[in-house]
Amino acid sequence: MRFFAFVAAVAVTASVPQAWAVTGIAAKTCDVREYGAKGDGVTKDTAAIQKAVDTCAEAVAAKKASTGIVMLSGGTFLSGPISLKSGITFNVATGTTLLGSPDRADYPVFTFARKQTVQPLISAVNAENIVITGGGTIDGQGHIWWEYVKGVKDSGVLGTDHPRPMGVVFDHSKHIRMENVTVQNSGFWQIVPYYADDLVFRNMKILAPRSPNTDAIDPFSSGNIVIDHVFSSTGDDNIAIKSGAINSPGPDAPSHDITITDCTFENGHGLSIGSEVAGGVQHVHAERIHFKGTDQGIRIKANRDRGSDISDLTFKDIDMVDVKMAILISEYYPKVYPEGDVETAPVTRLTPHFHDISIENVHATGGASAGVIVGLPESPVIGLTLKNVDIQAKDGMKIAYAKVVFDNVKVTPAAGEAITVSPTATVTTK
Repeated sequence: MRFFAFVAAVAVTASVPQAWAVTGIAAKTCDVREYGAKGDGVTKDTAAIQKAVDTCAEAVAAKKASTGIVMLSGGTFLSGPISLKSGITFNVATGTTLLGSPDRADYPVFTFARKQTVQPLISAVNAENIVITGGGTIDGQGHIWWEYVKGVKDSGVLGTDHPRPMGVVFDHSKHIRMENVTVQNSGFWQIVPYYADDLVFRNMKILAPRSPNTDAIDPFSSGNIVIDHVFSSTGDDNIAIKSGAINSPGPDAPSHDITITDCTFENGHGLSIGSEVAGGVQHVHAERIHFKGTDQGIRIKANRDRGSDISDLTFKDIDMVDVKMAILISEYYPKVYPEGDVETAPVTRLTPHFHDISIENVHATGGASAGVIVGLPESPVIGLTLKNVDIQAKDGMKIAYAKVVFDNVKVTPAAGEAITVSPTATVTTK
């Protein structure tokens, strides 16, 4: 029986998976206030919340409870990092906030992606069967961390001497569900599955103002993921699918089998694959996505120091309003388009290979640029199809080092060429 089949029960146990409930063992509820939490927004409740998690987890591990429901209700619970354990439902009730501590000393050293950083506000390591739900808010108080790295070079790269906590990390964990919660204002990336499997993110809001590296959801070398009915308005990528660090020595596992449906993205850098994809990305399907005011819409990015096989990607039924660049596919990140003459480089394990990509039923208005499609001379973009695409923008589209098929594609610029095709590219029209 699959993990995500659920039984109806009383409100507090409605999220208990059926696979647990049918055992006949009752769920154990651990109200954090019973363990000393104040919920006054001033007192640090870290120890009390962690005690509630540990107590519930111990009951599940001993098979004295089918699941452990950790309840945060009625107030603002100021906290440092919390470690979730297997079998825990972490319920942040409507009107309740888990608020990250503003003190850097509360965040111990944490290893992530072979790099040293600091412990996330919420993490689960080598755990399974975890639910985060309840209708409330998880707030990282990120403004403290954004100010901390202001003006610091390369502060957006892992392993710097100015580390910032991520919001929620699932590290080598599986069977995870997050729904009906708001995650906002993380110091760094907000929700990160890392070498994780079987995750669902549904009916959520992920928010941040203009701020550095506050990506909403970043699957990293993870698979079998559903992202559904998520509203994201952040300071960086609305979604960024990753699979390996820059200049990674390897080995790196791919991110794969990711479905993104019925989402709305506003402020942010769009639906991204990359740029750190040293393990590759395959089998991604995005459908019925609405973009409004994002910097980019569909964004696939890498470079010679961070690439691999990027393939079997489909984007369908996409609506964009006032998106600066509708389609960005570039193997020159962080540049968009190469400048001047381009030299061929040797193919290595980190050379990006973009292929078998389908973009269908796209309507975009009010943008600055229709887009860019550009590969490398040693690794052009191939197998890219655009079908039923209608983009109206100030500037047209540029294509280089690519083989592209157009089927009912219309690009309408305010001025200049609609589509500029370099001699290094081939565009076939059906």
